[in-house]
Amino acid sequence: MNDDMLENVTFDELKIGRKASLTRTLTQKDIDLFAAVSGDVNPAHMDPEYAKNDAFHGVIGHGMWPGALISSVLGTILPGPGTIYLEQDIRFKKPVRIGDRLTVSVTVAKKREDKPVVTLDCLCVNENGETVVEGKAVVLAPVKKVTVMRHALPDVEIQTHDFYRDIIDQAQKMQSVRTAIVHPVHENVIRAAVEAAEENLIVPVLVGPRARIEEAAKAAGADISGWELVETEHSDAAAVKAVEMAAAGDVDALMKGALHTDELMAAVAPHEAGLRTKYRMSHVFVMSVPGYAKPLMVTDAAINIAPDLAAKADICQNAINLWRVLFGGERQPKVAILAATETVNAKMQVTVDAAALCKMADRGQITGGLLDGPLAFDNAISPAAAKEKGIVSAVAGDADILLVPEIESGNMLAKQLAFLGNADSAGIVLGARVPIILTSRADNLRSRLMSCALAVKMASARREGKVK
Repeated sequence: MNDDMLENVTFDELKIGRKASLTRTLTQKDIDLFAAVSGDVNPAHMDPEYAKNDAFHGVIGHGMWPGALISSVLGTILPGPGTIYLEQDIRFKKPVRIGDRLTVSVTVAKKREDKPVVTLDCLCVNENGETVVEGKAVVLAPVKKVTVMRHALPDVEIQTHDFYRDIIDQAQKMQSVRTAIVHPVHENVIRAAVEAAEENLIVPVLVGPRARIEEAAKAAGADISGWELVETEHSDAAAVKAVEMAAAGDVDALMKGALHTDELMAAVAPHEAGLRTKYRMSHVFVMSVPGYAKPLMVTDAAINIAPDLAAKADICQNAINLWRVLFGGERQPKVAILAATETVNAKMQVTVDAAALCKMADRGQITGGLLDGPLAFDNAISPAAAKEKGIVSAVAGDADILLVPEIESGNMLAKQLAFLGNADSAGIVLGARVPIILTSRADNLRSRLMSCALAVKMASARREGKVK
């Protein structure tokens, strides 16, 4: 039978003992979808902090999720299309957790002689052979042979919480950040500045050639007469002047305009520029990824080309500091150090670096986070993949921060999540005395505002001495 087709088993064809089954692994998305459809948001299924103190000491799947799988077998395999559910009794024997692999079976137990009614034994077992659910189903079996096309499942994205909106709202209640916008000679840059100013996130200070800035503002339909404009001859001079203003305390943040990132960073990086701190500067993408249950940071995908161990330690610390400023609380962010494999291989330097970073965290050289690595990408974000590989880790399958090996893999990962995974991504450069906002023409409004909100939060934390 073609996998694209469904064919039923009629009442006459059903024999006592005939059996059919399917296998599924419970994921976080399954829990979220079931909750969305049923409205069952019991914290035992939805809240890890609550669930760790309940009878099962951790999140479990909805009890009726295995029941829904039984329905799937009955409706699509045995007896299949044309089956009408009449009764179902079900007994729950063991909880199902994320990553558990269930095999759901139905077996013909009894047929009535007076009408096409069939009783089937139902059994769900996990990968260890333990019974999770058992019971009996009574159905009205089809009497006419049917072969139909299998309908494709719709793509469903789960947005459980809009943390972008939360952070933007928090930033709006803080002091707006006086921000030097470097070389804003394109209308999209002016529009981004207007949007952020209207949301009370920044106070724009335009740095660059006056005539070109005014031309860009006209094209954008923006009134910039109330904004300070510091005239420079060209983009290089704009970058140098903006950095001088930041070093002198005249502005609290920098925003990249219509110049290349490396051009701006060339002005920021020298020690004599006065913006260096004890940490190496690095970039962090803060991403909202559909289907991933929480914020995800990717670093460094824009600044450091091929960081060595010392640079990776700073990149890691910068990201941890940002996570703690944004989300606070007692929980430490989980940092997955990515590689192509989850084992240390002396021929793969990135795996050796990963192991060294974990030991540095043990020795207090990196603080405030939980580190594990090397981890392959699937093991870092998928509990099922981590479990399949036998990885026992507080980080694997539940990462908050992905530390990438070098800029190529990081940039490709972030852009794949954005363009193929429909993720929102906001970017910021850390490790300098002021936050540096990097935006792209491809960024949507949410991402642009989020990038500015990150700068507001970091500038506030620096003023309060929470970040050095």
